[in-house]
Amino acid sequence: MMEFYSTTPTCQQKLANTPTKTKVAHTTSRVSSWLSPLAYILGRHLVLPSFFRHIDIIGQEHIPTTGPVILAPTHRSRWDALLIPYVAMGSIAGKDLRFMVTSSECQGLQGWFVKRLGGFPVDPKHPSITTLRHGVELLEERKTLVIFPEGGIYRDAKVHPLKPGIARLALSAESSQPGLGVKVIPISINYSQPYPNWGTDVRIYVAPAIKVADYANGCIKQNAKCLTAELARVLQQLSSQESEITTHAFAEIPNS
Repeated sequence: MMEFYSTTPTCQQKLANTPTKTKVAHTTSRVSSWLSPLAYILGRHLVLPSFFRHIDIIGQEHIPTTGPVILAPTHRSRWDALLIPYVAMGSIAGKDLRFMVTSSECQGLQGWFVKRLGGFPVDPKHPSITTLRHGVELLEERKTLVIFPEGGIYRDAKVHPLKPGIARLALSAESSQPGLGVKVIPISINYSQPYPNWGTDVRIYVAPAIKVADYANGCIKQNAKCLTAELARVLQQLSSQESEITTHAFAEIPNS
């Protein structure tokens, strides 16, 4: 459902050179004061517990309660977009999530809901500077973004090559305000069935934060490669951890 883009060096250079005080005029992400809380309550207490048999979360304490955050989950199903708020909202109470979504998902009735639940569009093939700048501004305002670094949905439970845009966006925000403290949170979502249906089990791993400031010195292109590689390594580690779940003790989060 929620996909991310692959930026070009030219696009990234323009983004880095955009004045940090310049506000975008056409790309915004708004959260409805009544729809967002209603959707969260219905999702957490009705939709998700009715559909899934168990939702187990390991490492929920790693989600920061303050500061600019990028949640970077694997993408296994359209249910991911509902499960991420379920995982995060308890830790970031009072902070609405912002989803970067494809332009096609912001059309029609679906688009009406997406835009009012914190989603804002990006063209994966031709990302505009305005859209990317808006993502940086949200981090500068210490918001929480959700970006699926693999791009599309993959149902084979393997970690696929990550798009470079998430690292470049994080580094651009960190360099715009020294000491901003952007953090990337790797999250692995695992279903007991490739195509989730009623009664499916879900297990979600949340890894400790990757501090973007640790990768903010020197060439941004090389730094982005290193940050992307680290994110991929952690996601792969979480995936391997899931494969050994029979010997792993986990805490169950009740569906209530």
